[in-house]
Amino acid sequence: MTCWPARDAAHLLVESAPMAALEQRLFASGLPVEALMEKAALAISRALLARPELLRDGVLVLAGPGHNGGDALVVARELHLAGIAVRLWSPFERHKPLTDAHLRHAAWLGIERLAGPPDPAAAELWVDGLFGIGQHRPPEPRIATLLEQRQRLMGGRLVAIDVPTGLCADSGRPLGSVAACATITYCLGLLKQGLVQDTALAWVGQLERLELGLPAALLAELPADQPLALLGGDRASAPWPQRPVAASKYGRGRLLVVSGSAAYPGAGQLSLLGASASGCGSLRAALPHALAEGIWMVQPHVVISAALGEQAGGGLALAQLAAPGLLERLDAVLVGPGIGGGSGAACGAGNEAHGWDALRRFEGLLVLDADGLNRLAAGAAGAPEDWLRGRAGATWLTPHQGEFTRLFPDLAGEAPLRAAAAAAQRCGVSLALKGARTVVAAADGRRWQVLHAAAAAARAGLGDVLAGYAAGRGAWAAAGDGSLLAAAVLDHAEAGLACGRQRGAGQATPQAVAAALGDGG
Repeated sequence: MTCWPARDAAHLLVESAPMAALEQRLFASGLPVEALMEKAALAISRALLARPELLRDGVLVLAGPGHNGGDALVVARELHLAGIAVRLWSPFERHKPLTDAHLRHAAWLGIERLAGPPDPAAAELWVDGLFGIGQHRPPEPRIATLLEQRQRLMGGRLVAIDVPTGLCADSGRPLGSVAACATITYCLGLLKQGLVQDTALAWVGQLERLELGLPAALLAELPADQPLALLGGDRASAPWPQRPVAASKYGRGRLLVVSGSAAYPGAGQLSLLGASASGCGSLRAALPHALAEGIWMVQPHVVISAALGEQAGGGLALAQLAAPGLLERLDAVLVGPGIGGGSGAACGAGNEAHGWDALRRFEGLLVLDADGLNRLAAGAAGAPEDWLRGRAGATWLTPHQGEFTRLFPDLAGEAPLRAAAAAAQRCGVSLALKGARTVVAAADGRRWQVLHAAAAAARAGLGDVLAGYAAGRGAWAAAGDGSLLAAAVLDHAEAGLACGRQRGAGQATPQAVAAALGDGG
């Protein structure tokens, strides 16, 4: 089992219960609760003091009754001692003993504690330390109303300690109709899984993990399949196998791309651009007639293995994939981008099943994307999960949420990390569940999630580039390990970010992302 990236504090993604259990292990070892609270709050204070533009109008600290409130009160103390104008609001009758002690000390220091609710239109920065990772119920109406008013009247002037109030740290979904909307969330120690989910991004804002110096021996107690975050710096250590320097083009990956249709010829072009950017040595294609005839003018290195016709119901006909020799001497095959005909009886009509049977028997890596997945879900090859389990070689699936739901309807309501893992394990595949923060899961239980991606690059055709690039990299590596799919997804996300930085958001097109991939971007 490939362990990439490192299982350290920067990469481990945890749910709230394991995080709380790790903290209890620290306390049981003799570490005082006060010491960890001081360490966490001092880290937050330093981060805030490094952003004086946030503090120019003073600070209002919202302190809850538990230890998250204690963290907030230590932050209030440190900012006050640094000369920042600080006020407190803690509308609770009872506090945990340590939090209550910090509240008394704040009063002794002369920090004002509001007797009533704060003005949601006030210019001061709000520091949300109300509830932390232990939240399981929506905030009470008076707090929910205040948070909603704050965002409406003074959006961008709130930061959260560990987790915004009202947001589930595990699922990334609001616990009710309202959650605190943070411009920055200071995540303590380890990244909480919920904070990096697509559903959480609007509430979390900029996510900053603050180091707590958790012992490596403690982190080693987490399960071997603990999800890992993927960061841009992880590309340098990605587990791509080394190819011989003297390898010929056939020794640097042999890929067949089956993509495009009369309705979606651009998908054929884009998937081939992605494959070309991968550096695979031999790139072949099975394309619709019109695209096959002219591809040499824009991508002359692509060899046409077959010019495919259309199904009666529309979409590229796959029966010819069963032709003798077409799938021989290949390391990988990509099927799906823009092939159309992804639903209905036409998927299994005529000799379509022969093509799918040939793909099932193919011993190299098979990458299924877009309408390749939709046709599989519609029954083109029989029962989809049985077909996937019966594949002779490694299989990678690259669905977006809609395609995933059609293929695995019983998993549609699960959180992405759980859903992708369940699908990958029961079908024996590696799977990239695409989104703003794409999740990758391997059949052996390993999981990864990309932590950064370019919103400006999210446009039609981007997935076609990813499918081609991933298939090409898989062919080049002559391997189908799930960690390689994760590495390809990370490359793709970083290329989108590079386009945004270098060209501007408007130029982060699929073609530009493919070019950035080819440049190592």
